Amino acid sequence: MTTEPSHEPAVPADAATGADVSDNPTADTVTGDVPTTGIPTTPDEIDVLRREIDRLDADILRLVQERTEVSRRIGAARMAGGGPRIVYSREIHVLARFRELGEEGRELAMLLLRLGRGRLGGR
Repeated sequence: MTTEPSHEPAVPADAATGADVSDNPTADTVTGDVPTTGIPTTPDEIDVLRREIDRLDADILRLVQERTEVSRRIGAARMAGGGPRIVYSREIHVLARFRELGEEGRELAMLLLRLGRGRLGGR
Protein backbone atom coordinates (compact mmCIF):
# COMPACT_ATOMS: atom_id res chain seq x y z
CA MET A 1 0.00 0.00 0.00
CA THR A 2 1.39 3.37 -0.99
CA THR A 3 0.63 6.52 0.94
CA GLU A 4 0.95 9.94 -0.56
CA PRO A 5 3.04 12.48 1.35
CA SER A 6 1.00 14.94 3.35
CA HIS A 7 0.80 18.45 2.00
CA GLU A 8 -0.22 19.78 5.40
CA PRO A 9 2.28 22.15 7.00
CA ALA A 10 4.39 20.50 9.65
CA VAL A 11 3.68 21.48 13.22
CA PRO A 12 6.82 23.02 14.68
CA ALA A 13 8.33 20.96 17.47
CA ASP A 14 10.96 21.74 20.05
CA ALA A 15 14.10 19.86 18.98
CA ALA A 16 14.99 18.83 22.52
CA THR A 17 11.58 17.74 23.78
CA GLY A 18 9.50 17.17 20.64
CA ALA A 19 6.80 19.35 22.19
CA ASP A 20 4.49 21.31 19.92
CA VAL A 21 5.69 24.91 19.89
CA SER A 22 3.20 26.27 17.36
CA ASP A 23 1.45 28.31 20.06
CA ASN A 24 4.67 29.41 21.74
CA PRO A 25 5.15 33.17 21.26
CA THR A 26 8.93 32.72 21.02
CA ALA A 27 8.65 29.94 18.41
CA ASP A 28 8.92 32.44 15.56
CA THR A 29 12.60 33.00 16.19
CA VAL A 30 15.50 31.17 14.63
CA THR A 31 17.65 30.99 17.73
CA GLY A 32 15.70 33.11 20.15
CA ASP A 33 17.81 36.14 19.16
CA VAL A 34 16.61 37.10 15.68
CA PRO A 35 12.99 36.94 14.48
CA THR A 36 12.42 34.87 11.33
CA THR A 37 10.23 37.65 9.98
CA GLY A 38 11.63 40.95 8.85
CA ILE A 39 15.02 41.92 7.57
CA PRO A 40 18.05 41.72 9.87
CA THR A 41 19.29 45.21 10.62
CA THR A 42 22.59 44.67 12.39
CA PRO A 43 25.75 42.69 11.66
CA ASP A 44 25.07 40.67 14.82
CA GLU A 45 21.65 39.63 13.53
CA ILE A 46 23.19 38.61 10.21
CA ASP A 47 25.87 36.60 12.05
CA VAL A 48 23.16 34.77 14.02
CA LEU A 49 21.38 33.89 10.79
CA ARG A 50 24.65 32.76 9.17
CA ARG A 51 25.30 30.45 12.12
CA GLU A 52 21.81 29.05 11.65
CA ILE A 53 22.58 28.43 7.95
CA ASP A 54 25.83 26.68 8.96
CA ARG A 55 23.90 24.47 11.38
CA LEU A 56 21.29 23.65 8.75
CA ASP A 57 24.01 22.90 6.17
CA ALA A 58 25.65 20.47 8.60
CA ASP A 59 22.29 18.75 9.15
CA ILE A 60 21.64 18.57 5.40
CA LEU A 61 25.10 17.14 4.72
CA ARG A 62 24.66 14.49 7.41
CA LEU A 63 21.23 13.54 6.06
CA VAL A 64 22.46 13.38 2.45
CA GLN A 65 25.30 11.08 3.52
CA GLU A 66 22.83 8.90 5.43
CA ARG A 67 20.42 8.82 2.47
CA THR A 68 23.23 7.90 0.09
CA GLU A 69 24.32 4.98 2.26
CA VAL A 70 20.76 3.66 2.63
CA SER A 71 20.20 3.96 -1.13
CA ARG A 72 23.41 2.05 -1.88
CA ARG A 73 22.42 -0.69 0.55
CA ILE A 74 19.01 -1.01 -1.11
CA GLY A 75 20.64 -1.27 -4.56
CA ALA A 76 23.09 -3.90 -3.34
CA ALA A 77 20.27 -5.91 -1.74
CA ARG A 78 18.18 -5.77 -4.93
CA MET A 79 21.10 -6.90 -7.09
CA ALA A 80 22.07 -9.67 -4.63
CA GLY A 81 18.51 -10.97 -4.95
CA GLY A 82 18.71 -10.97 -8.74
CA GLY A 83 16.72 -7.77 -9.14
CA PRO A 84 17.60 -4.59 -11.00
CA ARG A 85 20.05 -2.06 -9.64
CA ILE A 86 17.56 0.74 -10.33
CA VAL A 87 13.78 0.87 -9.99
CA TYR A 88 12.72 3.68 -12.28
CA SER A 89 9.20 3.97 -10.86
CA ARG A 90 10.77 4.71 -7.48
CA GLU A 91 13.04 7.36 -9.01
CA ILE A 92 10.04 9.00 -10.68
CA HIS A 93 8.33 9.09 -7.26
CA VAL A 94 11.39 10.81 -5.74
CA LEU A 95 11.50 13.35 -8.58
CA ALA A 96 7.80 14.11 -8.11
CA ARG A 97 8.31 14.71 -4.38
CA PHE A 98 11.00 17.31 -5.04
CA ARG A 99 9.01 19.00 -7.82
CA GLU A 100 7.40 21.33 -5.28
CA LEU A 101 10.77 23.15 -5.17
CA GLY A 102 10.56 23.90 -8.90
CA GLU A 103 13.23 23.09 -11.48
CA GLU A 104 15.97 23.31 -8.86
CA GLY A 105 14.08 20.71 -6.82
CA ARG A 106 14.16 18.30 -9.76
CA GLU A 107 17.88 18.93 -10.15
CA LEU A 108 18.42 18.35 -6.43
CA ALA A 109 16.49 15.07 -6.63
CA MET A 110 18.61 13.97 -9.60
CA LEU A 111 21.78 14.68 -7.63
CA LEU A 112 20.49 12.71 -4.65
CA LEU A 113 19.56 9.79 -6.88
CA ARG A 114 22.96 9.88 -8.59
CA LEU A 115 24.75 9.90 -5.23
CA GLY A 116 22.88 6.77 -4.20
CA ARG A 117 23.16 4.75 -7.40
CA GLY A 118 25.90 6.35 -9.49
CA ARG A 119 25.60 7.84 -12.95
CA LEU A 120 23.50 6.13 -15.57
CA GLY A 121 25.14 5.27 -18.86
CA GLY A 122 28.87 5.28 -19.50
CA ARG A 123 29.64 8.78 -18.26
